[in-house]
Amino acid sequence: MTRGALLKKIAKETMGDDFAARIWKRVEFIGDIALIRTPLDMDPFDLRPLAEELIKRIPYVKSVWAAIPGVKGEYRIREHVWLAGEERSVTIYKEHGCSFKVDITRAYISPSLNYEHIRVARLVSQNETIVNMFAGVGLFSIIIAKHAKPFRVYSIDINPHAYQLMVENIKLNKVENTVIPLLGDAKEIVEKHLLNTADRVLMPYPELALSYLIYALRSLKSGRGWIHVYLHVFTERGEHWRNKARLILEGKLRELNISNYEIRMIRKIRNVGPRTHQVVLDVYIG
Repeated sequence: MTRGALLKKIAKETMGDDFAARIWKRVEFIGDIALIRTPLDMDPFDLRPLAEELIKRIPYVKSVWAAIPGVKGEYRIREHVWLAGEERSVTIYKEHGCSFKVDITRAYISPSLNYEHIRVARLVSQNETIVNMFAGVGLFSIIIAKHAKPFRVYSIDINPHAYQLMVENIKLNKVENTVIPLLGDAKEIVEKHLLNTADRVLMPYPELALSYLIYALRSLKSGRGWIHVYLHVFTERGEHWRNKARLILEGKLRELNISNYEIRMIRKIRNVGPRTHQVVLDVYIG
């Protein structure tokens, strides 16, 4: 039985068909922790019977938490409620042959970016210099370092807890010679240290990507290179997320007086709300 089928079965047997249809696809696994992304109209404590069954019936799950929708504050933290198992928020999460120490209550992490991490790594050419403006605990940066042959990955985050975990993860994955962790606001670090440096820039923070785009552009070598822009795109009835994402980015580039660019790829990662899509655009400047 697949993990999805098992989750659906457990949810149905525990809470009934209607509940299962709403919730089973909302369960994420980060190491030995199960996260239930709680709908806005649901009390997270109503999920406790399901959480207890997950502990009983899935051997590798040791702790279950409810993840409250949205992220808060400059550190981009989800609110979490412990439901069952060990009252522990730290675990080891694995992706693409790399291991990451994470704390779900102190640094943002999303398994939904699993494919994006390796997709971008496969685009990196030998000896590229990369600026990751919103690195979190280091997943993009470290996976790139392990699967490509970049010269350097400058890995920035403003959250001191995420930064400390990133430092540990760099050592854990033995990429100290490639990934350089930097603590602070990405715009300030770019302005002080990384102007005219990068062949490729990552902006995996949809809430800040457009307002920080000018700093991504300033970090590119001679104004040429790749930028991966992640956005949350709301579509009205009759609009398509792909067209809306293109219009949003093109509008911002016009505002910044950038005319020499090509949007090479637009991809939807997931839905993050009613008619709201998380989208990545790969744009080449120059």
